[in-house]
Amino acid sequence: MSSLPRRAKTQALNVESKDEFSFFSELSSGSEEDDKEDSIWEPQKKAPRNRKQPATKEPKQKLGQRVKKNMAQEDDISKDVAVKEELNSPVAIVDANLEEKNHKLRRTKTLKTAVRKQKNSAQRAKKKLQVDEETSQASPLESGDSNMETPSTSTTWQGMCKKEESEEDFTFDQSPLKRMKTEACPQGRPVKFPEGSSSMDEEVGMNWDIVQVLSERTSIELWVCANIIRLFNDDNTIPFIIRYRKELINNLDADSLREVRQTLDELRAVAKKVHSTIQKIKKEGKMSECLLKALLNCKTFEELEHVSAPYKTGSKGTKAQRAKQLGLEGAAWTLLENPGQLNLLSYVRPGVKGLSELKDIETGVQHILADMIAKDKDTLDFIRDLCQHRYICIQSSLAKVSSKKVNEKDVDKFQLYQNFSCNIRNIHHHQILAINRGENLKILTVKVNISDGVKNEFCRWCIQNRWRPRGFARPELMQILRNSLDDSFKRLIVPLLCREFRAKLTSDAEKQSVMMFGQNLRQLLLTSPVPGRTLMGVDPGYKHGCKLAIISPTSQILHTDVVYLHCGQGFREAEKIKRLLLDFNCSTVVIGNGTACRETEAYFADLIMRNYFAPLDVVYCIVSEAGASIYSVSPEANKEMPGLDPNLRSAVSIARRVQDPLAELVKIEPKHIGVGMYQHDVSQTLLKATLDSVVEECVSFVGVDINICSEVLLRHIAGLNANRAKNIIEWREKNGPFINREQLKKVKGLGPKSFQQCAGFIRVNQDYVRTFCSSQPVDSSGQSRAAASLTSEKPGKKKNKEDVGLIPNPLDQTCIHPESYDIAVRFLSFFGGTLHEIGKPEMQQKINSFLGKEGIEKAAQKLETTAHTLQVIIDGLSQPESFDFRTDFDKPDFKRSIVCLEDLQIGTVVTGKVENATMFGVFVDIGVGKSGLIPIRNITEAKLSKTKKRRSLGLGPGERVEVKVLNIDIPRSRISLDLLRVL
Repeated sequence: MSSLPRRAKTQALNVESKDEFSFFSELSSGSEEDDKEDSIWEPQKKAPRNRKQPATKEPKQKLGQRVKKNMAQEDDISKDVAVKEELNSPVAIVDANLEEKNHKLRRTKTLKTAVRKQKNSAQRAKKKLQVDEETSQASPLESGDSNMETPSTSTTWQGMCKKEESEEDFTFDQSPLKRMKTEACPQGRPVKFPEGSSSMDEEVGMNWDIVQVLSERTSIELWVCANIIRLFNDDNTIPFIIRYRKELINNLDADSLREVRQTLDELRAVAKKVHSTIQKIKKEGKMSECLLKALLNCKTFEELEHVSAPYKTGSKGTKAQRAKQLGLEGAAWTLLENPGQLNLLSYVRPGVKGLSELKDIETGVQHILADMIAKDKDTLDFIRDLCQHRYICIQSSLAKVSSKKVNEKDVDKFQLYQNFSCNIRNIHHHQILAINRGENLKILTVKVNISDGVKNEFCRWCIQNRWRPRGFARPELMQILRNSLDDSFKRLIVPLLCREFRAKLTSDAEKQSVMMFGQNLRQLLLTSPVPGRTLMGVDPGYKHGCKLAIISPTSQILHTDVVYLHCGQGFREAEKIKRLLLDFNCSTVVIGNGTACRETEAYFADLIMRNYFAPLDVVYCIVSEAGASIYSVSPEANKEMPGLDPNLRSAVSIARRVQDPLAELVKIEPKHIGVGMYQHDVSQTLLKATLDSVVEECVSFVGVDINICSEVLLRHIAGLNANRAKNIIEWREKNGPFINREQLKKVKGLGPKSFQQCAGFIRVNQDYVRTFCSSQPVDSSGQSRAAASLTSEKPGKKKNKEDVGLIPNPLDQTCIHPESYDIAVRFLSFFGGTLHEIGKPEMQQKINSFLGKEGIEKAAQKLETTAHTLQVIIDGLSQPESFDFRTDFDKPDFKRSIVCLEDLQIGTVVTGKVENATMFGVFVDIGVGKSGLIPIRNITEAKLSKTKKRRSLGLGPGERVEVKVLNIDIPRSRISLDLLRVL
């Protein structure tokens, strides 16, 4: 297409006025590169809503014949660039009416700010969406301009900073749809988002592109990062994205998606902090162009702290600032730009502190130069890159004052780190967390050691390249420069690097620890349930006895009691236990792993070995009771079990953890479940957000039956919260059970977005609906009274929700989302399937036969959908009505006998259950009262089953393993194990 005349575009740039954010727009150099990129982009049917036709803006008549010369070119310009013409091209139309011209001019000025924002958004979208293009459509001259190196943020050879062209931020606009060139896009077509979704407007106002930085930090493709930002901006939840928007995120898992969201939140927090800092400095009148650019280049809080520290309110100022107040800044610049004309004696002022002697002058100049060096972006980039290729170690040693203020037992815990040294590139995450904990307890002293070789190479590079004077400098001036480099490196740069290294190591370790906690929590929540059993829960204890609770297969409390097994009454209490087990036909005992667990386990194992409970074949298992005592005194427990003693509530919770682990564990705050590592030392905000997200993910993927689930479980479904869950339960109690998913729209507070997020994870059991409808009386019209009450409305009451029919839909019992129901019905028509065959073997046979001929890709093309969506539909149609994917996970390990620590021998092969996974190994319960440790070096990929591989260690809580005893330390109660295989 043709482009606007260069002169016209230049004049348009001059006419453009500054808005309230002009100090950001000044960062752009206004080069021809932006103009040419504007002419390349062709928005599709993009026109302002309040203009019927793309008329050009007509300024005052002072362009003369030059305007007439340009008119022929203007007539050829397409309508697609009408908005940009109107804003930036002041070309006069000779035969236009003057009054009409003035009216258009006033209207254009009024709407200038809004139109400019639309234009900038489109320019940024076009620019960033071409990152995967192999060749550019720009001319050779434009390509040359775009490849020019951006000047440094602080150029030392000039008295003022050059204007730097800021990078544009990546934004979406609803129209036109953006093309993302990747083989992962469905059928090679552009990725499309649902109509009506809000556009991504990521205006962080920084000198870096948030999508680009996010891609670099997470090692994820640009187009995927852009899609993720868009999805999160539209308030989509992680479970919804993982299941129903896979094609947009290139099949990322939930942990990766959480990592991207955490990084995105960090970048936004940095940008927000930068802008608040800019406003504070501007109010104080200390803002300069160089400082503004340095602030807008900051990508981390450490960089921002380094740049803004001298300008904090209440600060007495740095040595460099005090030297500048004495008027020595000009001498520092002269030393670099024209050292031959520098005469330091001329700055001597007898009687003025800081200027009275030549030595004071040299010191002041040195401080100014040191500050300039430490704030220079190119210099900091060089030293950071240099440290990446040199040996940098972190060292810890015993603090001198630790023995006076700290318990000796705590000091012994950090014995490994009392004389510790390791390369920062090789140190493990758990070592960082341990060192940080020791430092916080005043037991350890930690420092980062940068070798002298790094300093020597850095000073050599500065003298020969970056900070080399632009003329001959006398030896005494060169000595000042060398002293400045030495002072800047030791006093300013090294502390900055140490803070950055420590912050990066700590941040990575905390993220890894939180991720490990999340993986362990997921594994624990997805433990296979044990339905259909009557269970006896035992909360062990000594003086106050063991609390018993017997629950039915539907989790109802049948009986509670207290027995004293360890106070010399064990034989008499055995008769009571036997009678309870026989009365309630209970053959499974669940023992909590708290105080007196070992003795209680030995007691039951002895009775079982003597066949005391005959004719019942009784077995027992040990479960974690972490958080049970906290839950027993919570308002939720008081509401669920009113009037029951809190100690007995713990026994009920212990039994239910085996019957349905997910439904019971969601009642407890995740951090109290006890499967993490250093969870008290990491960011509690990050920990809570991650663990809540994992709980939401697990509950959503398992799904809930809307008509029988509890309010506590319902609030963890994606798209719901405590208020919406409460409203759903109240609606169910008032109007009866839900007949289909569409009825959710009638619940107060459940809007279209919430319905979209939660609908796919809520099930409506068709057998329950049929039983309910058949049990209801029928009126004269043939409709059940329940249905009539649901459809009837009070006279005069305004309808807030769309009227929803009461026809049961078999698809509501599947994982298929309502937005895909039409596709599912058309898919069934391909092979003659019916909705009543969902979950039956014949449905599976028909689907397999059809896909064997057509293939899933070809079928998806016929249905005009993606292969991912079709796979979800196939899964939903094939899975049985009572399908629960948790059955693929391990069940609790039921036992009849006990093994003692003294019975173990080196080389003994035993089986056990993983209790906790950490970054240095896996703890396994082998039934001896003390967990053994499998070091991380003994967990190799060859020993793991392919179906058991995880993202990090490969093992998680609840998995059964076969191990061999390597070492036994009875005094310290430590057992070292080797992994043989995963059972």
